[in-house]
Amino acid sequence: MILDGHLAEAIEQAAQALRAGKLVAFPTETVYGLGADAGNDAAVAGIFEAKGRPSNHPLIVHVCAGAKGDEALSRFALPLPDFAMKLVHAFWPGPLTLIAPRQAGVATAAAGGQDTIGLRCPSHPVAQALLVACAEHGVAGLAGPSANRFGRVSPTTAAHVQGEFGDELLIIDGGPCEVGIESTIVDCSRGVPVLLRPGLITRAQIEAACGEKLRDRNDLSAPDPRASGTLEAHYAPSAKLRLMDAKAIQTALDVLGPDAAHIAVWSRTELKSRSARVLVKRMPQDAAAAAQLLFAVLRDFDAQGVRLIWVETPPDTHEWEGVRDRLQRAAAS
Repeated sequence: MILDGHLAEAIEQAAQALRAGKLVAFPTETVYGLGADAGNDAAVAGIFEAKGRPSNHPLIVHVCAGAKGDEALSRFALPLPDFAMKLVHAFWPGPLTLIAPRQAGVATAAAGGQDTIGLRCPSHPVAQALLVACAEHGVAGLAGPSANRFGRVSPTTAAHVQGEFGDELLIIDGGPCEVGIESTIVDCSRGVPVLLRPGLITRAQIEAACGEKLRDRNDLSAPDPRASGTLEAHYAPSAKLRLMDAKAIQTALDVLGPDAAHIAVWSRTELKSRSARVLVKRMPQDAAAAAQLLFAVLRDFDAQGVRLIWVETPPDTHEWEGVRDRLQRAAAS
């Protein structure tokens, strides 16, 4: 069931359902999340079951802005280091997740049993309205991975979520997601900022905000905490996805000629096929615009029954790092 997230009665209905231990899909600026009361381990177990997600693969907990959000931060996490608080002040609400040491005995299921927890304050107004309503009902935060089957393409519209889970799930519609790929994840649990997953917020922005060099995952000898969206294979469409440079894609299209079929192409470069059975779409030249479209494009290709998706490899720049990361993981599946 899809409800209009701009209606107060829809927000209240969703908040009451979450307080009762049910699952609710909700919009964020990145992708739609499949939410449950982060403090209710039985409710969180329902997320893992619905998604087919391993229970040791942790979830991100979403909290509201303002005083209630500050309370939730203290409830779920131990005090953050100064550089992490600088990131909070710079980017919350927004598409940044911080990994922090977890308060003992809190959100054990959402944390996947680890002693760290991922926390985020989304900027989407519907998400914020829902989180505020939940806080008023005693639900301090929502565990909320992407609202799709585990490992598959993330949803960026309410219709995408309904296509994954059917009519039984309560879905709050907040329109298409503006960012389109999941949040940047920075580990703050080991004394220095470590990038675990790239996103819209770039390395340069993070370093400027926190005043420290952002480390890569292989810079430290201590093992990374497990975090959402960091498996080698993830975000995969049903069709086989392959990353190629524009010249290689055009050469393959030329070789196949008019007999080419069941192939989709997404490229920044203008490419042409002599076959009417090849779908060719242009990727935006701007990284943020490409990110906003990425998952919707892959879902559309799947819906049209293609078997192969050829994507022009994104530029090797920090602005494109989030898009490149998602495509590389999709191609690895």
